[in-house]
Amino acid sequence: MTGTAMAEAPTPISLADLRREIDRIDEAMHRLLMERGSIIDTLIAVKKTQASGSAFRPGREASMMRAMAARHAGLLPFDTVESIWRVIISTFTYVQAPYSVHADMSGGDAPMRDTARFHFGFTVPYVPHPNAAAVIDAVARSAGDLGVFRAEPGRGAGAWWTALAGEGRPKIIARLPFVERPSHPAGLPVYVVSKPIEDAAVRDVVLFALGVERWREGLQKALAGLGATVESSAGDQGGLSLLISMPGSVTLETIYGAMSGLDVGVFDIHEIGSHASRFRLDQTAENPESKS
Repeated sequence: MTGTAMAEAPTPISLADLRREIDRIDEAMHRLLMERGSIIDTLIAVKKTQASGSAFRPGREASMMRAMAARHAGLLPFDTVESIWRVIISTFTYVQAPYSVHADMSGGDAPMRDTARFHFGFTVPYVPHPNAAAVIDAVARSAGDLGVFRAEPGRGAGAWWTALAGEGRPKIIARLPFVERPSHPAGLPVYVVSKPIEDAAVRDVVLFALGVERWREGLQKALAGLGATVESSAGDQGGLSLLISMPGSVTLETIYGAMSGLDVGVFDIHEIGSHASRFRLDQTAENPESKS
């Protein structure tokens, strides 16, 4: 080997060099978080959010989480990235306008607590309740709190969705997790309710409480023709109450038209909220080796 070749040989990277790089990145991330906090402080002054209720913006959060999932690559599991960002987003939302998360414990404490802590962190107060109806009542009495309960309730939960009907009542504003996947560490599907936030509502999927006197064979087909899904059902007011989800483009008039002639005896129908469309991350996309 010539002297020139020896001079051009790369200098080996030492462990000390790598650790200094990690320390540099850690410091940069901390400074960026503090910078984000400074911007939020200005945002509070501009929007006066602390006087206007919840600062939760489900559409913006859903978009952020989807963009993060789409660009993620490398060794770090996406579970970790999502959990870090959920804590950052939820805590800064709390800084803008303090709120509590009220949770339905009727399906068990551990899965709901894990879900709430994953999505909202430990700074936001966590308040347990015996059922979904109690969660809705607590949110209705609050200034800007959120409520969470299972999107797929067990038997005996009752027609809790009817408590969301009516002007000024709490409404469903999100379905979590924003990025669904089979291996999600806190993948319990939950609805998030708050007092109405029309300026920030996402209407990809709209939910209705539909009351009928009786079930008929053609009802399922009629709803499916609208792109609707029956999410849950329960006896109510001497009839049957259905929680249905459908595309945001469907109107009340269209629903009534689809029900006409079915002899189901529609006695009540109310829009009770909306949320972003469901985004599923498949196993291939989760595998860091699948991305260059």
